Amino acid sequence: MAEAKERVARKENREVRLSSADRILFPDDGITKGDLFAYYEQVAPSLLPHLRDRPFTMKRYPHGIDGEVFFQKQAPKHLPNWIPTRQFRTWPRRGAAGGRMGEARTSSERQAQAPASRLVDFALVNSVEAVLFMVQNNCIDMNAWYSRVDKPDRPDFVLFDLDPPDGGFVDAIRVAHLIHELLDELDLPGYVKTSGADGIHVVAPITRRSTFRQTYAFAERASRLLEARHPGLVTTEWLKKKRTGVLVDHRQNGHGKTIASAYSVRPKPGAPVSTPLRWEELTEEVRPRSFGMREALERVEKLGDLFAPVLEEPRPLAPAGKALEKLAS
Repeated sequence: MAEAKERVARKENREVRLSSADRILFPDDGITKGDLFAYYEQVAPSLLPHLRDRPFTMKRYPHGIDGEVFFQKQAPKHLPNWIPTRQFRTWPRRGAAGGRMGEARTSSERQAQAPASRLVDFALVNSVEAVLFMVQNNCIDMNAWYSRVDKPDRPDFVLFDLDPPDGGFVDAIRVAHLIHELLDELDLPGYVKTSGADGIHVVAPITRRSTFRQTYAFAERASRLLEARHPGLVTTEWLKKKRTGVLVDHRQNGHGKTIASAYSVRPKPGAPVSTPLRWEELTEEVRPRSFGMREALERVEKLGDLFAPVLEEPRPLAPAGKALEKLAS
């Protein structure tokens, strides 16, 4: 991939100047900040719909993937005025999200139970230049909420986050297909992407009527049903030392959780990309980091955005939830 040295991205009043383009972010691969900038500039038309109007968390790697990393929810003081922000109150997490592990709470419950809250101005990454500003500020992957600012308590999807044991990616592939089959039983569409790290994400798009509490409960019930159907292969056990099989982590559906968006580069050797796949492509030959920046761009050029239906074809969760209750009873 050609390096974008001394690059300036400019459109209308929006300008981003790339500095330190030759800084190596992936030491084993020689991949630089300029390479990352060039990739995101090309993939942005497919990436942006999945980030638009979602509170964004900056995960910054100023010294590359082997150096210090820090999370920044509050928009930095040097944020350009053409990047919009929206303010939300955040609460410290207890467990995964307070209350029951990973379960969202209502606004009144959060205020009553967690007084040590703070107001945060979240950046909204709504333009190519906003994406590139994040790269300039050493963000490698693009992490945003499951919900959008107009309905912050109404997620767009249910996430099934698959975390296989070491050397167990083939089992994760099997479990992803089992989730797909279960979603088919519930008349709910499911879409799959590599996480770009070591797992798989299965996403079920839903209409924005359900709360995080409801999506959490749905994901938990579905995961426990799969665990009962496929003992030893599927687990909901969070503690790794007690775990046997592939973790289907329903806890990732809590309020305020973020997901590395489709087409995000991940901070792993080889700069793998979280890549949407067609279900027939998810075979045992796929490996956790099969898709890098070049492959992701080639796939977008050839196939378009395979994750577009996640935004365009939601289904109501309530009927699927009732069907799931019957299956689980």
